[in-house]
Amino acid sequence: MQQQIENIYREQSRRVLATLIRLLGNFELAEEALQEAFSAALQQWPKEGIPANPRAWLVSTGRFKAIDQIRRRARFDASQQQLVQQLELAAGEPEVPPGFDIDDDQLRLIFTCCHPAIGEPARLAMTLREVCGLTTEEVARAFLAKPQTIAQRIVRAKTKIREAAIPYEIPERSQLPERLETVLGVLYLMFNEGYSASRGDMVVRGDLIGEAVRLARLLLQLLPPPQPEVQGLLALMLLHAARSAARTDAGGELVRLEDQDRQLWDRVRIAEGLQLVEQALGQPGFGSYALQAAIAAVHAQAASVEDTDWPQIVGLYDVLLRREPSPVIELNRAVAVAMRDGPAAGVAIIDSLLQQGCLTEYHLAHAALADLYRRLDEREAAVAAYRRALALAQQQPEQRFLAAQLAALEAQAGGPVADPDFAGATDRKPIGKPAE
Repeated sequence: MQQQIENIYREQSRRVLATLIRLLGNFELAEEALQEAFSAALQQWPKEGIPANPRAWLVSTGRFKAIDQIRRRARFDASQQQLVQQLELAAGEPEVPPGFDIDDDQLRLIFTCCHPAIGEPARLAMTLREVCGLTTEEVARAFLAKPQTIAQRIVRAKTKIREAAIPYEIPERSQLPERLETVLGVLYLMFNEGYSASRGDMVVRGDLIGEAVRLARLLLQLLPPPQPEVQGLLALMLLHAARSAARTDAGGELVRLEDQDRQLWDRVRIAEGLQLVEQALGQPGFGSYALQAAIAAVHAQAASVEDTDWPQIVGLYDVLLRREPSPVIELNRAVAVAMRDGPAAGVAIIDSLLQQGCLTEYHLAHAALADLYRRLDEREAAVAAYRRALALAQQQPEQRFLAAQLAALEAQAGGPVADPDFAGATDRKPIGKPAE
């Protein structure tokens, strides 16, 4: 029972919170109500069983817990009494009010948090923390910032929403473009964290992947005719998510792209992703998400790493880099160049990035470099890069994978290889993750 409740919390808590925020109009009160509702569930469900609709039960319980809280405050503040009456009257109303284009509180809350009156760093941080369920530490690592800095940004953003009385609603169609880019960015980062967890004992967080895909589908429905970047983002998610079952073995250990059993790839998701990326690229206005999806599509259609059309992938990265210059995209391109032209070509690009000070704290840059040095049979350089990557990695399966690669190289050398330049660990990493 305990595990079932934990699963419900992981899968439903953000959606319950979004509904409570809509009903209560207050982040802090909604968060308290959510916690009280789950505390009540922990006490009641083991005795009475899990209700048929756990989310509705949690919303209803959280709402009444909040009413009790407000009623206690109302003894000292008469202005709270009106709010109590409003909430009690609303208790019998449908969970979702009529008149909205789409009946999903979580998506509506994402649009609220992405209001242009809130600075972009703050609205991204708040949305990832409050709506998507990432921890403050995970958000901080995504932005190369300290957790305290992110926490302050979130508090300021909440205060801005409350003081400016920003309405809890999906904006008018004419207002969508100014919010859409941030909304897409939120869903992309949410999916990234699910696709490759930044820390912990799992490679994949299926709950985040599933929620990001669900929200992207809703967004596509919300914006007829289909927007190419929304199609591109959903295609990108589907094409990457299609590999999930092959990315770890039965013990949860990381499996490299070249070693994956492609029979395990989800062909239904791939077919849908391919159709979406074709539609996105056929329209004017496609951008970086559609281009990334096109790269994922080339991988998805290849029978093996050897059969992959690496020249086409390099060409797509070239276009992507012109549109969106980024060290992470350059790193991805370097890996593709290495596959097309040989590992030395990839080493040259990654070395240049590191010498410029880009990605020096990014474990995947060092891991990619180590693998290329290994293929060049430059053992000491490979060992140094693996050690650096291992020191920076925070995800346990990645740590075990890197440790195994390092141990194999040292065994070939007849013992540990000296590395006087090893600089030690850090826990920072930049936004984005390279493709496999």
